[in-house]
Amino acid sequence: MANHFSALKRARQTEKRTARNRGNTSRLRSQLRAFRESLAKADKPAAEQAFRQTVSALDKAIQKGVVHENTASRYKSRLNSRLTALK
Repeated sequence: MANHFSALKRARQTEKRTARNRGNTSRLRSQLRAFRESLAKADKPAAEQAFRQTVSALDKAIQKGVVHENTASRYKSRLNSRLTALK
């Protein structure tokens, strides 16, 4: 365990950041899973609604530093192509 005051503070900050990052990552992964499930059901209106929510979640994840902008762009492209194939 840390002994210096600065090291103790850093340990506290790391715990907070870890919890925040875990929450943001979990939120994104849940939304991606919900979209994939709507694709599996082949329900076009529900899939389109879920796609919009998923893109929004990806954009928020970029802002929060969870995923890189290029990674999110790749996700959007692949998910959009799967949505288009459903139609």
